[in-house]
Amino acid sequence: MDKTSTIDPVGSPSGWTIKLGDSPVVGTAIHSGSEVREAYQSLMSLADADRLREEDPFTDLFILDFPTQIVVHQSRFQVDLNRAREAAIYLSPDQSWGLNVWRKKPSLALISDVHAFHDAYYCALKRALMDVEERFGRFVLVDVHSYNHRRNGPDAQAAPQEEAPDINIGTFSMDRKRWAPILDPFIETLRGHRLNGERIDVRENVSFQGKGEQARFVHANFPQTGCAIAVEFKKIFMDEWSGKPDQAILGKLRAMLASTVPVLEAALRGME
Repeated sequence: MDKTSTIDPVGSPSGWTIKLGDSPVVGTAIHSGSEVREAYQSLMSLADADRLREEDPFTDLFILDFPTQIVVHQSRFQVDLNRAREAAIYLSPDQSWGLNVWRKKPSLALISDVHAFHDAYYCALKRALMDVEERFGRFVLVDVHSYNHRRNGPDAQAAPQEEAPDINIGTFSMDRKRWAPILDPFIETLRGHRLNGERIDVRENVSFQGKGEQARFVHANFPQTGCAIAVEFKKIFMDEWSGKPDQAILGKLRAMLASTVPVLEAALRGME
């Protein structure tokens, strides 16, 4: 089965896209989008370049080889689906890396619209995952993000490698013991790859711990059947200040992640 649906509660035809394939492995890129509706854009003081720097561009490409894919097209600066409902819109700089997002605070109606979008997405996600659960019994959701490591400027020193692995795996909300037969081979498969002649640096809960709303939602609603793995790629695949991608590295990282799909499928079968 392969079916694609686009669902949007707020009028644009591109809120998110859900493609259901014939596999219990789901890839998501909920911060890859950069679209902002005019009603919000007109109130923003944040420059497009500053907004792009904190989004997760190209993460939708990382999951192109996943049989089931969920991609959100709206910018996290309009609605952040990886935060709890009440925190889904950044209303103060302490919620948004010190950035002043708004020239004028959004109205209560626009804030309510954000909450409705958040509600509708999680309803759609739950329906999609229930479908996968019904067909396969268990599933793995690979929750793909990216993160900056040159926050002090394009020419400044990058974050030390010991604090910033190439791939950070977040497991905060996961029952680590229960899902070890899934998580451990996933991590080891990634660690088996090399990038530019060096073994890829994959570590767990270093720069991020996987405390996002989507992983929490999966583990709360599918405690026995759903494993959500938060994956943060360091932005070694692009210039985080100019936004320019390195297509060769993008392709290599995409292939690395794709190599985990059969491993995860086999690991899920092994839990039966």
